[in-house]
Amino acid sequence: MNYDSLGKRLRQERRKMHWTQEKLAERIDVSDAYIGQIERGERSLSLDTLIRLANELGVTVDYLLHDSIEITDDQFVDQIRQIMMNRSAKEKQMALDMIKLMFTHLDDLSKTKE
Repeated sequence: MNYDSLGKRLRQERRKMHWTQEKLAERIDVSDAYIGQIERGERSLSLDTLIRLANELGVTVDYLLHDSIEITDDQFVDQIRQIMMNRSAKEKQMALDMIKLMFTHLDDLSKTKE
C-alpha cells in the first residue's frame, strides 16, 4: 500500500474542510499524533479507521487508495463493460468518441514534448 499517497490525500481533504489534525482526530476518536503520522505516511491504519476517515471527510475509500490499487487490463475492460451496461447505442458511441478524442490529444501532447 502506498501510505505516502494515502496520507497526502487525507491531508488535502482535511484541509479542504478547514479542519486541524486535532479536529479530525476528535471526530473519528483517535489521537492527533496518529492523524499526523498517517498523513506523513509513517503509520498504517486499520480498515475501520480508513472507513471512518473516508466517511468523515466525505470521500470514498477507493479515492483515498487510488495510488495503491493496481488494475489489470481484464479488470479495466470489465469496469468499462459495467459502466456501458444499459446504455443506449448512441451513448456508447459518444463515450467511445470521447475516449478516442482524449487519446488523440494525449498523443499530440507527447509528440510536442519530444
